[in-house]
Amino acid sequence: MWWKSLRRQVGTARRRAVWHAVHWGWREFQNAGMVTADTPAGKAFARFGRGSLMAFPAGSVFGEGSIEIGDDTLIGVQVSLSAGLVPGQDLGPNPVLRIGDRCVIGRGSHIVAHENVEIGDDVWTGPYVYITDQNHGYEDPDVPIGRQFPVNRPVSIGRGSWLGAGAIVLPGARIGRNVVIAAGSVVRGEIPDRCVVAGVPARVIREHTEAGWFSPKAPA
Repeated sequence: MWWKSLRRQVGTARRRAVWHAVHWGWREFQNAGMVTADTPAGKAFARFGRGSLMAFPAGSVFGEGSIEIGDDTLIGVQVSLSAGLVPGQDLGPNPVLRIGDRCVIGRGSHIVAHENVEIGDDVWTGPYVYITDQNHGYEDPDVPIGRQFPVNRPVSIGRGSWLGAGAIVLPGARIGRNVVIAAGSVVRGEIPDRCVVAGVPARVIREHTEAGWFSPKAPA
């Protein structure tokens, strides 16, 4: 009947209008919620560089007074940045987390700093990367691990490096310049410049020398 057809048309038009309203509203929320150098949230950081932005919604962010972000850096949605164990912790006058210029931190990543995490210029990460300079202690086998004192070891990531999706950078890792960290790798120790690492734990699978790229022999 004609009224059923009309009702379907009205229902379709209504759903379309609601869809457009919801998506328009969400884009407006995202734009309004972005953190830049000029917003109150940006001014809470030790430094929030010119042209940098943190997308909305953010993850857990605290200890901003000990976090420094360079210029033209993009921090994706749901990225957590933390300095210290709890909000308001006094970590001293110097930043403990530094992210350089022109970096890209992929969505859902976590960067957790307690002593010193240094990320150089032009470092890009995929989504869900985890970087920390602190691990749980386990020296006493009779005490629950969560109640033992944690151990801090500085982390550095050289400029121009790329960390694939789901990579984990453990305390004490020192990653060189222009390094590729394959997706899902777990990085510890020292990684030389201009190489590709992969695995758990991550190992060098390609390295650049004066003769060009080559693949080291796998350990016996």
